[in-house]
Amino acid sequence: MDEVRYPVLTEKTIRLLEQNQYTFDVDQKSTKTQIKKWIESFFDVKIKKINSHIPPGKKKKIGPIIGHSVRYKRMIITLQSGYSIPLFSNK
Repeated sequence: MDEVRYPVLTEKTIRLLEQNQYTFDVDQKSTKTQIKKWIESFFDVKIKKINSHIPPGKKKKIGPIIGHSVRYKRMIITLQSGYSIPLFSNK
């Protein structure tokens, strides 16, 4: 499934991990219900709540043409206590 693109790891999202909140960039057409079903089945966790927003697109200029970067939706997923998502594999 190409709805979930990748997890977001920034200073803010790393702080949110302490509160059991995980941030993912997803396809802009995806709904909260679709993402909830996919995350719960793929990672075998229970989701408490989902927040979503669409960050503003950045302008790009290539010669005389002004366009925008690819748009995406960002989901902040709060898990129920006792559950976690392994973002890094232990090798």
